[in-house]
Amino acid sequence: MVTTHPTAAHDFLNDPKRAAWHDQTLWMVRAKRDRMAATVPEWEQLRETAARIKDHTLSRLSEYLEQFSARAEANGIQVHWAADAEEHNRIVHGILQRHGVRRLVKSKSMLTEECHLNPHLEAHGIEVVDSDLGERIVQFKKEPPSHIVMPAIHLKRAEVGEVFHEHLGTPAGLDDAQALTEAARQHLRGHFLGADAALTGVNFAIAETGGFVVCTNEGNADMGAHLAPVHIACMGIEKLIPKAEHLGVFLRLLARSATGQPSTVFSSHFLKPRPGQEMHVVLVDNGRSRQLGRADYRRSLACIRCAACFNTCPVYRRSGGHSYSYFIAGPIGSILAPNVDRQAHADMPFASTLCGSCTAVCPVKIDIHAQLLKWRQEVVQAGGTGRLKPLALKLTGFVLRRPRLYRLAGRLMRRFAPLAQKLGLDPWTRHRDLPEPPARSFHELMQQQRRP
Repeated sequence: MVTTHPTAAHDFLNDPKRAAWHDQTLWMVRAKRDRMAATVPEWEQLRETAARIKDHTLSRLSEYLEQFSARAEANGIQVHWAADAEEHNRIVHGILQRHGVRRLVKSKSMLTEECHLNPHLEAHGIEVVDSDLGERIVQFKKEPPSHIVMPAIHLKRAEVGEVFHEHLGTPAGLDDAQALTEAARQHLRGHFLGADAALTGVNFAIAETGGFVVCTNEGNADMGAHLAPVHIACMGIEKLIPKAEHLGVFLRLLARSATGQPSTVFSSHFLKPRPGQEMHVVLVDNGRSRQLGRADYRRSLACIRCAACFNTCPVYRRSGGHSYSYFIAGPIGSILAPNVDRQAHADMPFASTLCGSCTAVCPVKIDIHAQLLKWRQEVVQAGGTGRLKPLALKLTGFVLRRPRLYRLAGRLMRRFAPLAQKLGLDPWTRHRDLPEPPARSFHELMQQQRRP
């Protein structure tokens, strides 16, 4: 049985202190984003420029993919094309198998989460070590990331200390951030030195040069890629930008939007393999072409995975990333998920207030809330919400079209809604406090004012 977002969110809210802490922590990151954006006078111009670059690239994506592939191969990079997740995993495993790889060190890559690469490789006897600190923590816990930039944001320091005590032998009760980070550094150093191959994601690929950029705050992608004899970079086909001169626009937007930093600590540029090294790039479609062909949702492919929409979304902040059924949670995930499987992820577009805050902070100006509304319409038309909700909406429409019936319903609601809330009969109000209804409606007050 598939757990729906409301059910999973209810479980998360059973711990109100954790829910409040999660909410406040992410809002703090959102506030940092706002402060950093305010220091850049041309911030809105950067957003508009980035949006236009992405729109242009998506309109000629096939041409830029061919250009990137040709330039990368001319640089000595081996380019592979994967139609779906299964082919991606098969390609990566094939490369590792040819080199006799038994241990792979991997930096953060949401694409490999999308393709479920880790379990695929582990089933073939290859040890996969996630080297991003947050990814390593959730890997120890055998959990998926709850956030695409901060994978372990749902865990407190004390809980991380418990994980490290169990898996790394740190002292019980340790919750000092610096000490925990140092323990992770010492643990991962040996894996970097002993890895047979390294895998990274790709933040931006440049069609003009055939190179690509990986952005991290920990330097783990550099450590893996520079030490291992084989470097595999996996990227969705939407990660392209046309020219190197465009890169500065996105680098100025990415970290400021994601974490409120002026830039990521490491923005590593890869153009060709070093002498003696083998470098591969795997270009993955996995439904992106289908999304590209849907005019209403095409612009979702402009996403640069900053997670600003996560940090501002009141639903995500209060329900946690694990309440979503797709590997990418939050508002942008709620647009991408139905494209993959509308039936399996039918409830995700409804995990939103449609307040528009996600659209307001998106660095590439994706109309996220509008696309969520469109997905809702498609899901309802396809019968994805069951029979009760369409029936309730039809009943509401019936009432709203009849003023006398509407006024009668208002009087009944003012009288009986507080009682229903006290008795817990209305699921919507079990976690919400509604104001006391007024004794008279606005219509009644206006009628009284008009009387001589």
